[in-house]
Amino acid sequence: MRSYSQIEGDGGSGVAGQIADLEAAIARRMAGIRHVVAVGSGKGGVGKSTLTRQLGAVLAAAGKRVGILDADMNGPSQALLHGVRNVPPLPGEEGLLLPVSREGVKVLSVGSLLAEGEALSWPSASPRHTHVWRATRELAKLAELLSAVHWGPLDVLLADLPPGPERTAQFADFLGPQTAVVLVSIPSALARGVVARSVSALGALPNRLLGYVENMSGYACAGCGTVRPLFPESEEAAELSLPCLGRVPFDPRLAALSDEGRAITEVPDAGPVAAALAETARTLFERLEEVP
Repeated sequence: MRSYSQIEGDGGSGVAGQIADLEAAIARRMAGIRHVVAVGSGKGGVGKSTLTRQLGAVLAAAGKRVGILDADMNGPSQALLHGVRNVPPLPGEEGLLLPVSREGVKVLSVGSLLAEGEALSWPSASPRHTHVWRATRELAKLAELLSAVHWGPLDVLLADLPPGPERTAQFADFLGPQTAVVLVSIPSALARGVVARSVSALGALPNRLLGYVENMSGYACAGCGTVRPLFPESEEAAELSLPCLGRVPFDPRLAALSDEGRAITEVPDAGPVAAALAETARTLFERLEEVP
């Protein structure tokens, strides 16, 4: 038996060629997408998935062709947020046809395939060492899905990443150097510190870091039409050294809409949160169109 250090190349398995073929298939499937944006946070609980969903709807309302990739295989939420739970992709002549939200956004999420509360299982060659195989299996399954999906022409594909600084960098690397990255924070010292670690983790990669969005930036009072402070100001908050693409206040009505699989664009006079999302989406797309 040889040790790992004694194995040269792929050990004769041909896995390197299989990976190259898979990457080529994914590239063909995504050839019609102008911009791919990975939306990460580093910190969980900052409203990243809801923000991704609503920005997609706002971009679609502005006439953009939008797709959503739910890259969080273990905690998929985009199917519920878009109202396409239990609406699986269907086979078509050019590949898997994705479910489409009421706003016309194409959605790839394993949440369309799983029952609520059901988790994906990741078979392991060694039952006591599932942690060794889990990330590899997860990315391999995501790659298989991407190699089979027919996206068609899109102006922007928003990829909702799982939380964690190292996961943000891992998935940015997986999606390729052409993928831009947007980070989501909230105005708390703890969250900004974790997001700062994501900035550091992304520093070694060629991906373009567009900036960050400050979510829950105040509380939108429906009764008085004003935005009030939600988090205390902190002089110890980490400096992100990134352009701020927008500040979106917290509004309980948006949380209710999201649970119902609806978009902010369906609500007339949605107040400060709608205005903030519109401005953030406009700034984001303008940044994407700039020549690096």
